[in-house]
Amino acid sequence: MSEKRLKRKRLHNKLFLKNRLVILNEDTFEEIFSFKLNLMNVFVTATIGAILLISFTTYIIAFTPLREFIPGYSSSKLKRDATELALKSDSLSDALKKNEAYIKSIQKVLTGDLEYAKFNKDSILASSNEAPPQVDLSPSKEELELRKQVDKEEKKPISPKAKSK
Repeated sequence: MSEKRLKRKRLHNKLFLKNRLVILNEDTFEEIFSFKLNLMNVFVTATIGAILLISFTTYIIAFTPLREFIPGYSSSKLKRDATELALKSDSLSDALKKNEAYIKSIQKVLTGDLEYAKFNKDSILASSNEAPPQVDLSPSKEELELRKQVDKEEKKPISPKAKSK
């Protein structure tokens, strides 16, 4: 137990023993400045300085454009451009699919492979075949009367007065 105490006492004496650091002019031996130091003060000052240097360097790298030079980090402009290009490529792929469907339908028409019963105006762009809604296409009374009137006018001979107008 006493040996441990003696070792601690020696270490304490070494750490807190006052030393003097003097800077002299070599030609005139004039003292420029001097410090009273102990080993503990030097150790604490060096540790605090190292911590400050590391934190300052980390701050500069993390919050300035210098981080772009570190592998794995990319600039915000590069990220923004990549996002815009991804959106454009998605829209271009959709447009390409629509154009391919249109070209296939045109090829079917030109080769005669078209099924007339299933042809729908929107079938070029639609991916699923939907049945059209049932609509009553029977002519109304007004339409029937208009048809009769047009038939009567077509059967009448064209008068010479109508030609001059």
